[in-house]
Amino acid sequence: MPPNKKLFYDVWGETVNTASRMESHGEPGRKQVTGPAHEELAEDYLFEPRGTVEVKGMGEVETWWLVGKRTSE
Repeated sequence: MPPNKKLFYDVWGETVNTASRMESHGEPGRKQVTGPAHEELAEDYLFEPRGTVEVKGMGEVETWWLVGKRTSE
């Protein structure tokens, strides 16, 4: 690809919409995840429950705050 060419991408779909909603309903400096993300990551990361958030187009969504990575003991 020539160096003066710039690529543009559009990304859309349910995953992108969910990520956008989590960002807009979050708090500065905190990472918020939905149930499926929490379930997938819970073995390696620590979370604290945030509770249910009313999300436009999704209804009530159970969310968690990402606290940090689990350490091996």
